[in-house]
Amino acid sequence: MRNFRVAVVGAGPAGIYAADYLTQERDDITVDLLEQLPAPYGLVRYGVAPDHPRIKEIIKALGRVLARDRIRFLGNVSYGTDLKLADLRRHYDAVVFSTGASTDRELDLPGVDLPGSHGAADFVSWYAGHPDAPESWPTGDATSVAVIGAGNVALDVARMLAKPADEQLVTEIADNVHRGLAASTVTDVHLFARRGPAQVKFTPMELRELSHSPEVDVVVHPEGFEIDEASQTAISSNKGTRLVVDTLLKYLEAEPTGASRRIHIHLCQAPVEILGDGRVEAIRTERMELQGDASVRGTGEYVDTPVQAVYRAVGYRPSPVADLPYDQAAGLVPNEAGRVLDLDGETVPGTYVTGWIRRGPVGLIGHTKSDASQTVASLVADLEVLPAREEQDPDAILEHLAERGVSVTTLEGWGRIDAHEIGLGEAAGRTRVKVVPREEMLRIARG
Repeated sequence: MRNFRVAVVGAGPAGIYAADYLTQERDDITVDLLEQLPAPYGLVRYGVAPDHPRIKEIIKALGRVLARDRIRFLGNVSYGTDLKLADLRRHYDAVVFSTGASTDRELDLPGVDLPGSHGAADFVSWYAGHPDAPESWPTGDATSVAVIGAGNVALDVARMLAKPADEQLVTEIADNVHRGLAASTVTDVHLFARRGPAQVKFTPMELRELSHSPEVDVVVHPEGFEIDEASQTAISSNKGTRLVVDTLLKYLEAEPTGASRRIHIHLCQAPVEILGDGRVEAIRTERMELQGDASVRGTGEYVDTPVQAVYRAVGYRPSPVADLPYDQAAGLVPNEAGRVLDLDGETVPGTYVTGWIRRGPVGLIGHTKSDASQTVASLVADLEVLPAREEQDPDAILEHLAERGVSVTTLEGWGRIDAHEIGLGEAAGRTRVKVVPREEMLRIARG
């Protein structure tokens, strides 16, 4: 009887869920999870702020999937550098790409390229201890900074910039990140949202967490706190929207405590230009007004806010994948129910996508799970007609990588990294301390 081998490229939640469904659907499928980093879990490990340990609880469930007999983790393997699509087709019957989104969506603003203008994705990678992020972050001598965005990433960025670094020492924060945040001189963070309180994409819990530090006051400015007819409908019909608006209203009405740092929330203010001579010096915004249907229009009134840095948190964008078609406008690989489509709209045999590279960077982890289920259903339906792989030996891929000089991290190696980080944490009275340098992670993995 034929047995099937599937490569899943990317070991974040989307990839692990795909491996989970594949091994549940058929007993004759084995899966190799190929990950460019030495550690699994993708944005759960490298896209979540260190002071959000509850979100990382999902790692326990993902870890149980990785431990299955018919799933093999191969870390520190870079698709497009260490392997190309032809290599995967030789060693596997099918390939699922779950490479996610790790770069910032572009923001077309005059002055966006000035020194001091940063993409949120880069900042998140740094404070989350990504191995490929720079060791230090250029906080400089900024005292006031702007954050553009109305989602949870914008809240995370604002909180990490405003919160005293020593309050992070109960978390898994990496040592270099703590040093960088401790050296920051930021006292005021201005967050700008284009629409009103009922249209922001914050979740209630994330919004409430802004005020958890006794050293941070949250200031909602009354200008722009507008509720139109569509806003009232959303508040009445959606509990999450109601909780967000209630929280914003409490911040609006709260008296300042005299805290040393402040997060200012500016609603109905659309950034139109980043100002500066040689570096960021201010941000110009236009006041907006709601139109009754939750849309906004400009009033022609502009406000310049002095800031020394700008962080753009306007969304992620998946990067093109080598050897696959890419829809530049949509920022994803063209597909139908997870089956990759070529430039003529024809199915590419044995090639699939799931997660953000399939549908764009929208939705939460739950959406990623349903995404993987649909992609796997397509793959399983196609199995019997897919051409058989050339290499039958499961270890042939390891020999191929060894010939290319790739130091592969196995699940056992990841277990050593995990135990080492937990040990560092125990010594400091913390849950874990994250190891950042790739070479150090590989050295630990090798034992």
